[in-house]
This record gives sequence, structure tokens and C-alpha cells, in this order.
Amino acid sequence: MQFALDSSVTLSWAFEDEVNAYSVAVRESLDVASAMVATVWPMEVANALLVAERRSRVTPTEAVQFLNDLALLPIQVDLEAANRNPLHLMSMARTFRLTSYDAAYLDLALRLGLPLATLDQPLRAAARSAGVPLYLEDSDMTLEAE
Repeated sequence: MQFALDSSVTLSWAFEDEVNAYSVAVRESLDVASAMVATVWPMEVANALLVAERRSRVTPTEAVQFLNDLALLPIQVDLEAANRNPLHLMSMARTFRLTSYDAAYLDLALRLGLPLATLDQPLRAAARSAGVPLYLEDSDMTLEAE
């Protein structure tokens, strides 16, 4: 099983006050599934951790440990998207009223035919509108979160 993963779910794993049953279930599913991420994902994750450091939400050591832990997970960056015309993402962003970053995740899910794991409400709505299933919600796969 493979799915598209966005930074909102990923980053919830870094912050205790943002984790929820859905993000825990997605994380646990990586024991048996793998995730594809948009090319912007590493930059979004790194930037959010830097901002969190500056706001004293995490220490530099915790940020580095989180990145090291992520590197051990079956998460692959979609390098093919780097060669795509950015006009396509702009058009998709306009159509679904998303940022270009979120449009990259929607494009990934559509292009590869993958369900999308996201906590971002506008992206969830866009996925539904585009016919992209939401990972662990619009399928028969069920996992119990602790």
C-alpha cells in the first residue's frame, strides 16, 4: 500500500499539541505501507522545524532527531515533479483555491493515483472535489490509533 503524504500530517508528529488519532494512524501505517511526498515536502518540514526552534517549541537537538527519525521511514520524494511545468500547479491552485505547495500534494496524488494523507482542511476539500480519496478515511483500510 502506498499513499501521498503532506507536511501537515508529518509535522503533527513533531509537536505533541498537534498530534491526533488520524496522524497517529497514518504514522503507524508506515509499518506496512510507504508514502510519496511532493518535492516541496523536505523544505516545508525543515522550515517548520526552524520556525519551531525560534519559537522555543523544539530544541535544535529535537529538530535534528525528528529529521533523523523521518529518514528511517519509508517516505520517498517524487523527483519526477521537479520537471513539471509550474503553470500546471498554478492552474490547479487557482481551480481549488490552494497554495501552490498544497497543489503539489494534490497533483502528486492525482498523477500517481494515490490516496492523500493530510490534516489541511482546504486540501482535504480539494481532494474530495478532485476525486482523490483521503488515506485511511475513504478506503476499507482501518487502523486503530492508540
